[in-house]
Amino acid sequence: MSSLEREFPWHAKDVEGVLGQLAVRADGLTDDEAKRRLEQTGPNSLEVEEGISPWLLLVRQVHNPLIYLLAGAAVLSLLVGHQVDAAVIAGVIVLNSLLGFFQEWRAEGALEALRNMAAPRARVLRNGKPTDIDAGRVVPGDVLLLETGDRLTADARLLTADNLQVDESALTGESQPVAKQPGRVDEGTLMADRQNMVWMSTNVTGGRGRAVVVETGMRTVMGKIAGEVRATERESTPLQKRMHKLGIVLGSGGVVLAVVVFVLGLLRGHGWIEMLMYSVAVAVSAIPEGLPAVISVTLALGVRRMAGRNAIVRRLSAVETLGSTTVICSDKTGTITENQMTVRRLWADGQTFEVSGDGYRPEGELRNAGGEPVTERPDALERLLRIGVQSSNAAIREEDGRWKVEGNPSEGALLAVAVKAGLDIGWLRKAAERLAEVPFSSDAKYMATLHADPKGDGRVAYVKGAPEKILRFCTHVLKDGRPAELDDDLRGEIREIGRQFASETLRVMAGAYREMPRNQDRLGPNDVESGLTLAGLWGMFDPPREESTQAVRDAMGAGIHPVMITGDHADTALAIARQVGITEDGSALTGADIEAMDKPALAEAALAGGVFARVTPAHKLKLMEALKEQGHVVAMTGDGVNDAPALKGADIGIAMGRAGTEVAKEAADMVLTDDNFATIVHAVEEGRVIYSNLRRVVYFLLTTNLGEILTLAGALAIGSDLPLTAVMVLWINLVTDGACTVPLGVEPRHADVLKHPPRDPNAFIVDRPLALRMALLMPIMAVGTLGLFWYARRNGEPAHAQTIAFTTMAAFQWFQAFNARSQYQSVFSIGVFSNRWLLLGVGGAVLLQVAAVHTSIGHALLGTTGLSWTDWLLIILVSSLIWVADEVLKRLGAYGGSRARE
Repeated sequence: MSSLEREFPWHAKDVEGVLGQLAVRADGLTDDEAKRRLEQTGPNSLEVEEGISPWLLLVRQVHNPLIYLLAGAAVLSLLVGHQVDAAVIAGVIVLNSLLGFFQEWRAEGALEALRNMAAPRARVLRNGKPTDIDAGRVVPGDVLLLETGDRLTADARLLTADNLQVDESALTGESQPVAKQPGRVDEGTLMADRQNMVWMSTNVTGGRGRAVVVETGMRTVMGKIAGEVRATERESTPLQKRMHKLGIVLGSGGVVLAVVVFVLGLLRGHGWIEMLMYSVAVAVSAIPEGLPAVISVTLALGVRRMAGRNAIVRRLSAVETLGSTTVICSDKTGTITENQMTVRRLWADGQTFEVSGDGYRPEGELRNAGGEPVTERPDALERLLRIGVQSSNAAIREEDGRWKVEGNPSEGALLAVAVKAGLDIGWLRKAAERLAEVPFSSDAKYMATLHADPKGDGRVAYVKGAPEKILRFCTHVLKDGRPAELDDDLRGEIREIGRQFASETLRVMAGAYREMPRNQDRLGPNDVESGLTLAGLWGMFDPPREESTQAVRDAMGAGIHPVMITGDHADTALAIARQVGITEDGSALTGADIEAMDKPALAEAALAGGVFARVTPAHKLKLMEALKEQGHVVAMTGDGVNDAPALKGADIGIAMGRAGTEVAKEAADMVLTDDNFATIVHAVEEGRVIYSNLRRVVYFLLTTNLGEILTLAGALAIGSDLPLTAVMVLWINLVTDGACTVPLGVEPRHADVLKHPPRDPNAFIVDRPLALRMALLMPIMAVGTLGLFWYARRNGEPAHAQTIAFTTMAAFQWFQAFNARSQYQSVFSIGVFSNRWLLLGVGGAVLLQVAAVHTSIGHALLGTTGLSWTDWLLIILVSSLIWVADEVLKRLGAYGGSRARE
């Protein structure tokens, strides 16, 4: 049994060779032998890693430099006797941690979904008899009995096949059910083209067959995907990296500044206990206490907006990654296209007819070459449409407002075009009873059915299939209502029509018929492989979604490279890519090309061409890794099992909600409820808005906190009394700033969000223009506060002067909140009232400040005194200078940049 443990080219061996290698007969295993093999190979199941415990998830939330600094500040506040301050800071830590904890509670579930996809039962031959067993008891050597509707329980090599069709779209990306046959194929054949193999968790859509199991459990293709999912770790998002870097900078700066202030205070003669408390306030000032919470709230509100636009986010911090996305790798079938075959053209009686309408919805019409609606169908067109109905096993129906096909998608397209032309499918099938069938096979490339002729008591055989095959069987063509001899010239003309259809990447199918004797009730290949009369040709297409073209255009305008990665054929992929605008004159690369290229060349080819066909999961991973190694932020879309490793390994994985498997959804960071490529562009737009809002919040908080530190350090440097107490500093940081930061986090989208390139994911969140802006405005805040403090101190009590300095510093934040809305545009340009939440937030901050100054509770907690109306007027005049200065600097272009960036 050692041969079972190593890889073996099962597809490249004939049936006898496979059975011999497995030491099994065609009638299956005995119960004793199956038991022995089960002990050797283990259960037919997928291994899963231990799930993340709630405690570990909670630890992950507090593993953040900002949280560490806040915790340290809370401890120091407690040690110096500021229990209220310590309690408030601790509350911020708890709130932020709980928000992140609940958002990521169910973020890790891909492997469990893989297990749930496995079929629970299998029908096998045991002791030569059909037997139903648990899927977990299937072993290599078991002979599976396959019927329509079955889900495969293991990887297996076909022994026999009778019109066997398998839907492998979730595993290989192939949009059409694959016809299976037992004959051997070349050893180098790609997995998607191994027609003699069936794979775990794919579905039998038609026919029946027998297959011998060659791999079970983690050794199946599905099992290897499960292993890749386990081996692929999630990386931190750009937002997490920026916040980590910011936390380090703030922490280091806060400690240094606190030490400097402590030393300066001692040199100025202040007591060490007083300065220790004051240094704690300085350290807390350096830390934007509200930043972790406002990041979570801003992201959560963004998630809600995205959900309203059909994008469900599963990882909170991954939202921002969309704003930095530089490449979108997308599958074709069902993501860019409808995944619904549609007949676009017909050829019959020497004429080409155009067909309107998309998908299986039977709405549309036929038009002739002149663009006029077809009111009278030529006999050849009528016959062609009837062949499509009669020689078909499919059905189309409406479900929840959408038209779906039961059976082969191509046959569903033939039914839809027949209804568009005015035929009654139900009546036709009843009027011409089917008497016999030659099922489709990939060798024969046709399907034939025998019917009672509704126009007489004879029989008629209808045949449809590959045009090169059908033309070979035809001796006549239906022309002007009568069979005409099919000479070489006419054959050449018809072949040219087929080539013309194919050049437009239409899948071409031919329909023909043959009159049969009245007493014939059987049908075989010899009956239909000669003497046929050609009725015409169908040209069908899987159309792109209406929104895909505009979505691709928007993505390109935003500096994002769309890349199509599909398991479908190259011609089909290239045609769709050209139609939606992904490429114009490029060519499609295949999985074999990916294998042959090194990663730098592969990344360059992806950006230049943008179309990859006939790929495997390993190819997707290699392409994604190649792009990431070149510094790109990669978003990977997909809906199949094969997409799970790439979805998890991408910077952001995007799964399809309708057509997507549970595996893809669980592995993804975001799920599209409408399976619409355009929704990705909306999500990118929202991601950029969210990131811009986070920058606004960071700018506002850092300017506030550093302005406070500059004020305190300036007071100590000039020998002044301390203008603010530690409690006053914390009030401004937690109350005043808190009322303004959340409204800034929901700033509405500014114009031209998608008109500038993605931001560099490695760039620091505080770039040079933003740092310059802070450097120009902070001194205004410090000088204004110290100036009014000095003025009030000369004419009043220390408590009154501190109250004026406290209120002045708070008032500066009110005006700064309006400044923070845009770095380049005047608040009047973007609209004073366009952010109503900010108006409410600033209004609330003003009322709270009034309460802090004019109530007994404020006097007791903050040490404030009442202010006169002249004090308030002076405070407003001085603090508004920061707004006036910022408006002037914006007009002068002092911050550089461009309005397009907002």
